[in-house]
Amino acid sequence: MNSMGTERLEAFSDGVIAIIITIMVLELKVPQGAAPAVLIPLLPVFLSYVLSFIYLAIYWNNHHHLMKATEHVSGGILWANMHLLFWLSLIPFVTGWSGQNHFTPVPTALYGFVLLMAAVAWWILQRAIIAANGKDSVLAKALGRDLKANLSILAYAAAILAANFVPSIAMALYVIVALVWLVPDKRIEKELMENPA
Repeated sequence: MNSMGTERLEAFSDGVIAIIITIMVLELKVPQGAAPAVLIPLLPVFLSYVLSFIYLAIYWNNHHHLMKATEHVSGGILWANMHLLFWLSLIPFVTGWSGQNHFTPVPTALYGFVLLMAAVAWWILQRAIIAANGKDSVLAKALGRDLKANLSILAYAAAILAANFVPSIAMALYVIVALVWLVPDKRIEKELMENPA
């Protein structure tokens, strides 16, 4: 059974992610006028919001499964989780900046850098959980080599480079990674069903 520390960690993280989404939606400014044409300039901002919302939803979903696979919470896990939340908290800033500047090179590259660092922070959090819960823990068995996460990190790095030359390629890579993660990762769920605590 999960410890109280795990439940508090999950509740705190849920609250932070909810605040991040709230901040992000408040950045969507109401246009002046009632004609449909006034929405056209807002399209890049809205599209970046949709993509970022999807990323936050993916992290929230996977964080829930990660906590279910965690029996013991250590100080290292607490700090690794805060590290992840730090990078996720920057998503509203890079979302607004890239959208308002119509996905020009520097904002698009910075958007990718924040996604890359969030992915690295996620990897660190997983390793901290495995270190605290053992190599035979549910998470350790479920992750294996974690090819999807490793490929995602490579895709972010490639997108950051591409953003300097063709920002649309970078945005396409961000969308592709999000689509790959939209497919639910059943590894942890399957391991929990096969090895209930």
